[in-house]
Amino acid sequence: MAESVYKVIELVGTSTESWEKAAAAAVARAAKTLKDLRVAEIVELDMQLEDGKVAAYRAKVKVSFKYLGKE
Repeated sequence: MAESVYKVIELVGTSTESWEKAAAAAVARAAKTLKDLRVAEIVELDMQLEDGKVAAYRAKVKVSFKYLGKE
């Protein structure tokens, strides 16, 4: 089996509806520019508040993808 190297980046997704949609938004955006996504790990959840009410759900997500550097 060939050795592989993965890079991990941290993203924050937002949604006005839920943490699940916030996390999905982060992964969907990463998938537009990165290839071979492997694992997404939610590392933090929080909410943006306005006037004492929830304005947005935020999910901090670590996403890993296969690193294809120069060989």
